[in-house]
Amino acid sequence: MNTTYVGFKGKNNASCIFAKALSKEPILLTNSYNGLKRDIDSLSREYDRVLMFGVDKALTDSIRIEKSAERYGLRLYTVIDYNDIINSVNKYNIKSRSADNPTRYFCNDAYWQLLNKFSGRALLIHIPTVKYFGDDLLCRLQKAFSCL
Repeated sequence: MNTTYVGFKGKNNASCIFAKALSKEPILLTNSYNGLKRDIDSLSREYDRVLMFGVDKALTDSIRIEKSAERYGLRLYTVIDYNDIINSVNKYNIKSRSADNPTRYFCNDAYWQLLNKFSGRALLIHIPTVKYFGDDLLCRLQKAFSCL
């Protein structure tokens, strides 16, 4: 399966750090709405699966998988079976849950665009900020995602 990992630019952005830990060639999105659109429009459609990481300040030792994104009153859903991800992170003692209440922030907009472009073959996974994203959590998450 041809998977790409996506994060947001920024040396202190946990999503950037984690995407780089998973891939030698991650896709890093610009932190502006215009730049974001440009970045996603330029992506090749060759990927079977797009795993995007976003940061949530409310998370400290867990991840949250977003089932859908909403924009202009239109909700799009992932077609990726994320149960393997939940099982894998749980195996490494990382709490996880899924959510079907889209946020209204920047990650939601990026996720919506990716779901639209890749016909649902995208998944947004929220992770903790760098404040809580220490070496231990990074190592356990890397192990969990390398099993997928």
